[in-house]
Amino acid sequence: MAGGNNYPKLHNAMWPGVVGKGAPDSEPFISLDTLLTLTANAEVDGQKFDGIDLWLADPHISIDSTPDEVRAFCDHVASFGLKIGSMVAPIWGGAGGGSAMGAEDDRKRFIDQVRKACVIGRQMREIGIRPSGGVRIDSSTSVEDWDKDPEGGTKMIAETFREAGRIAEDHGEFLAAEGEICWGGMHSWRENVKLLEMVGMPGVVGYQADMAHSMLFVLGANAEKDRLLPADFEWSDTAALDAAYRQVADALRPWTLDFHVAQNDGTVFGSGDHEKTGRHCQVSDPNGRLDIVKHAGYWLRDDAGNLTRTMRHICWDGCMFPNEVMEKQETWNAILGAMIKVRDAHGWQE
Repeated sequence: MAGGNNYPKLHNAMWPGVVGKGAPDSEPFISLDTLLTLTANAEVDGQKFDGIDLWLADPHISIDSTPDEVRAFCDHVASFGLKIGSMVAPIWGGAGGGSAMGAEDDRKRFIDQVRKACVIGRQMREIGIRPSGGVRIDSSTSVEDWDKDPEGGTKMIAETFREAGRIAEDHGEFLAAEGEICWGGMHSWRENVKLLEMVGMPGVVGYQADMAHSMLFVLGANAEKDRLLPADFEWSDTAALDAAYRQVADALRPWTLDFHVAQNDGTVFGSGDHEKTGRHCQVSDPNGRLDIVKHAGYWLRDDAGNLTRTMRHICWDGCMFPNEVMEKQETWNAILGAMIKVRDAHGWQE
């Protein structure tokens, strides 16, 4: 095996087949079987993806699946030679959830969706197909709504996350809250730290670090006061980008429980019913602003450069790509190749 490392395990995300798709003005969903086939068939120098991270919602798998349906689903994924890792709980209003800082009924629906995800997650662990991973959440509220009462909003989100965290803990799960510029109370690096400190459940409620989304924090999109680079920043100044991005990673790494390898061109984008957020790029996009291997190290190594070994698997995330791109095998071979380089540089052997 090139590099000799077999950890962290390398996973591919299934939700890019769903996110920003399926609406009348967007492309159709990509089926789970199509994505499983592309993932299982990807190979670079004899190395393959180890597993998938999952979208716990139709059309892939219903959050209301029965135990028998979950078992059949696990058998199906296993038939592709893949494990299951982290799972996205459908906590948004349009998916059966509600705002984490909304009315009591909204917050109850949010909690109910987390509970259902934790039940499924525990069953998958007991079956043996899910050796690592947590449940991915966010605040399920807009920056615009949060801006009406920042202090009260963050306090309410923290209360909801704390209640969800207790449920996760009861099921042997952890929650990974993904910071993005589109989620109120999680739209800047400082606000994410503030929120997680307020929740106060390290190791149970932590941060989901997506390399691309977290990079947008340095530009202060939706949070000008937390900008780390000037408005006229030139991307050719890689030293300034590195310093700013390291500041973000240093602040959030102690809270990070789950990690997405991703690329970003420094712009925002939204399609279908997804709000504008950091634009995911293809791994080889010439406009990509991240040095994937170097910048992954900001999250996978501590201040002193030592491996944290916190994440036993890492996952590729690239949402809102055209279906034509996503249905090409070479797309996934290129992504796997980048993931292997990250593991060679920042992984370990067991």
